[in-house]
Amino acid sequence: MRLPGVSSLQPRSLMGQMLLAVAAALLLVQGLGALLVYRAQREGYQSGMTNSVAFRLIAETRGRGALGRMLREGGDRDRTPFAGPPLRGFPLEFSAHSPLRPGETQDADIAKRLERIFAEQDFPASQIVAAHRVVGRDAFSRAHIEMRAQNGRISPSEADEIMAGHLLVVGVKQPGKANWMIARVRSPEAFGGMIRTLVIQTLIIYLVLVGAVALILRRMTRPLAALTRRVEQFAVAPGSAGQLAPAGPEDMQRLIVAHNAMEARIVAMLDEKDVMLGAIGHDLKTPLAALRVRIESVEDDAERGRMAHTIEDIVRTLDDILSLARVGRPSDPRERTELSALVASVVEEYEDMGEPVELADTQRIVLELRPTWLRRALRNLIDNAIRYGSQARVQLERHGERAVIRIDDDGPGIPDDEIDAMTNPFTRGDPSRNKATGGAGLGLALARAIADQHGGALVLANRLSPAGEVEGLTVRLELPLA
Repeated sequence: MRLPGVSSLQPRSLMGQMLLAVAAALLLVQGLGALLVYRAQREGYQSGMTNSVAFRLIAETRGRGALGRMLREGGDRDRTPFAGPPLRGFPLEFSAHSPLRPGETQDADIAKRLERIFAEQDFPASQIVAAHRVVGRDAFSRAHIEMRAQNGRISPSEADEIMAGHLLVVGVKQPGKANWMIARVRSPEAFGGMIRTLVIQTLIIYLVLVGAVALILRRMTRPLAALTRRVEQFAVAPGSAGQLAPAGPEDMQRLIVAHNAMEARIVAMLDEKDVMLGAIGHDLKTPLAALRVRIESVEDDAERGRMAHTIEDIVRTLDDILSLARVGRPSDPRERTELSALVASVVEEYEDMGEPVELADTQRIVLELRPTWLRRALRNLIDNAIRYGSQARVQLERHGERAVIRIDDDGPGIPDDEIDAMTNPFTRGDPSRNKATGGAGLGLALARAIADQHGGALVLANRLSPAGEVEGLTVRLELPLA
């Protein structure tokens, strides 16, 4: 059964919802942590790349000293005097045109970083541009790599790997000079591997923590699920199976022990009730049977008839009371029954007696039920329809996952504020309890109890005309198909 307001995508079990909440919280926390680490390392690598570019440009400008010799001799193997990764750049290019291509987005953040570094190093720069590219899509870098591959300094596979990497291109134009100085630096390999490492680390932590929580929740929810099944079984058939063995954490074990004790007390009370009802039925029916015999000696036929009718009323009411009390603990098992045939046979009984009962269209429906109890419920509902509505129309149809027996009458209906109370024992629309106007008010209560016994429901509703006037009462006896 689906609960209202619960999404079909959301787990409906306690374990599923707790795991979802824990997993979402862990994912959020670990994701934020990984994001912060990633941003910090990315900031470090960007600073290193920016420093590498600045070092190349400054060393080239002041290149006749030690820095220039180190740059020319060391190439991309040496480290900068600034903080950052090893130099992974290309030779400087001097061009009359800006390295920024049409439609290419400039990295303003790196440009500002370089501007601050140049200002600190007294390096004049009137214009600074920075852009990111794939190495293989930069003609100057591609030609340099192809040359190194032809010279045997790198292997073809290494060349292909470099071609697919990330490239930072920076162009600087100094005051009074016509050409741009263009520096190129590849992103360090560690930066690409950092993202993969963070993802793997996050997944490992996530799986370990969620797995541990799942094991703990499973130990808690397994006995809880067993207890739930036991309560559901006990609600349908009290005392039908042995008690549940305590399991799980100490709190859960105490709950199961308390439930077992409560269940034992309920079963004992039900057993005492059955014994008491049996004794009451026997003790009352015996003198009533004796009265039936004794009234035969009454000479007045009218008086004798009234007395016999009164005794029958008492016996019928007593049977209804005993049936209502025992419906919660049926002794007969469910049988696979063709419901349409059962409904037709009940309607046929009334037709044979000349009662105004009509069988409308029915659908063939087979399900597990207790035929004796269901016949009793149908008779009570049809009797009410005839008594209050002059006639009864019976119909069997399938609505979704339920079989619905519908009984319509043409009576005055029931006031809307009294419909819910009409299925309570000893409740009647007519305040009298004369058998001619409705008996003791147990028919609907017994029918509702039988519907509950089968996991179904009894629904009462007034049938309205297009003008809004009550045309009669519709009673729906709904039974689950599975």
